[in-house]
Amino acid sequence: MSEITERRLEEKERRRIEILDAAETVAGVVGVEALTMDLVARKARLSRALLYVYFHDKSALLLALCVRALDALHARFEAATASHPVGMRQVVACGRAYVAFAEEFPARFEALAHVEAQQPGGDHDPAYDAFLAAGDRTHGTICAAIERGMQDGSIRPEAGPPSLIGLTLWGLMHGLIQLSITKSGSLEREGVGREQLIEQGFSLAVESLATDAGRAALRADAVTPGVSTT
Repeated sequence: MSEITERRLEEKERRRIEILDAAETVAGVVGVEALTMDLVARKARLSRALLYVYFHDKSALLLALCVRALDALHARFEAATASHPVGMRQVVACGRAYVAFAEEFPARFEALAHVEAQQPGGDHDPAYDAFLAAGDRTHGTICAAIERGMQDGSIRPEAGPPSLIGLTLWGLMHGLIQLSITKSGSLEREGVGREQLIEQGFSLAVESLATDAGRAALRADAVTPGVSTT
């Protein structure tokens, strides 16, 4: 690869990152539904024509933003599982990481919720394929933690297949986070706070999955300075 070609590729990637940064900023202000290519072009200080060179429509832009979100979430899950040798604790740590991610990057969480609620992309859509691959990597980390827990005796082996458990846990936490965001008024009328709702979700998950050894590991973490547990 020539030096000129390499510089062009670097410039293209830099511009692509700037567009995604602009899209995330705009989504954080107006929401994903109201985000438009015009608003993103304006924020990125690009012409609409140049924006469409990088992303052919809003769907492609949101898919790229979701891949960014899933890559970041995957990195957090990997760090969470590396922080403890016991599988049950790894699962809880991933759940905590997901909650923290949604709080820190609300536009990314909203983009994921929006895209996941849509119909699948067309055949051989590279953008949608990249989105699925990023999701598989993230899901794989959770499944590995569950498998580890079944092997080390901290998670009940009869709880179900690791992949199914992983999907169920994702649905639980994703739904509770969304509920805490979109139905905060209803929760307040019920006298339920966001943190209380999330903690109830963790309690239910631990109760259904953990063995006595798994609960003991979580209790041990609870008395370790700097460690967050259920």
